[in-house]
Amino acid sequence: IGRGGLVSWPPRPPDLTPLDLFLWGALKNAVYQEVPTTPENMKQRIIAACARISSETIRHTRDAAIRRLQLCIDANGYHFEHLL
Repeated sequence: IGRGGLVSWPPRPPDLTPLDLFLWGALKNAVYQEVPTTPENMKQRIIAACARISSETIRHTRDAAIRRLQLCIDANGYHFEHLL
């Protein structure tokens, strides 16, 4: 997919940002259960939170992405956030 091709693709479709679907929210909640005290403490919390991501969380994120992709197809590429 490139610029000037046959299909006009948006640079970053707001409805299809995979990590925004679920994962960032889950990580943020895990990191901020207690307020990080230093930048290094925050870094360690992020690393630990990422290490604790379960296979169920990954499946949930994947399923949500697939659902949104199908809604995008069904809406012919137009906005579909109201369908969620």
